[in-house]
Amino acid sequence: MNSDPILRFRELLAQAAQLGIVPYNAAAFATTGKDLQPTVRMLLLKDVDDRGLVFYTNLESRKGRQMNGNPRASACFWWPQLRQQVRFEGAVELVSERQSDEYFASRPPGSQIGAWASRQSSELSSREELIAAAESFAAKFNDLTVPRPPYWSGFRLLAERIEFWREQPDRLHDRELYTRQADGWVIRLLAP
Repeated sequence: MNSDPILRFRELLAQAAQLGIVPYNAAAFATTGKDLQPTVRMLLLKDVDDRGLVFYTNLESRKGRQMNGNPRASACFWWPQLRQQVRFEGAVELVSERQSDEYFASRPPGSQIGAWASRQSSELSSREELIAAAESFAAKFNDLTVPRPPYWSGFRLLAERIEFWREQPDRLHDRELYTRQADGWVIRLLAP
C-alpha cells in the first residue's frame, strides 16, 4: 500500500487516461442540503492537490446551493477497465478567486459562453431559450475576453477519508481506508 493516498489516486487517474478511458476524470458526486435529501450527479474532476479534489460549477445550481447549506460531499470514481474505484469524503470549500479565474480562462470560448447562458438547475421553457441566451452572450462578448461569471466558481472537496476498492475473485475485494489525521494518514483494511 502506498502511504500517500493522493499520490496513489493520481497514479490511478494516469492509468485510466493511458488506457483511453473517456472520461477518465468522471466522478459520481453526492451532496445533501439542509433538507437532508441526498442527490448525486456526474461531474468532471479538474484538479487534484494535496488537500483534495477541485471541480467547478454554478454557485446557484442545486449542487452549489446544497454545498452552501451543508458544506460536505462525497465523490466516487469507478474505472471498470481497471476493476477499481476510489471514494472521497469530506468538507467542501471554495477555491480562490484567482484559481477560478485561471481555470475559467483556460476553458474553450463556447464553454465560457455556456457558463453565462445557463442558469444551471433552473427551469427552462424550451431548449430554444437556452440557445438564444448563448447567442446573446456570444454577441455581447464578441471578440472580447469572456470574464468569469460572478456566480461561477470552483470547489475543493477536502480529502478527509479516501477508500480504495479493487475487485478480487469470489467477491473478496480489497478495501483500504485512509483517514486524515493531524500527523498524516491512518490506513485500515476493511472487509469487502
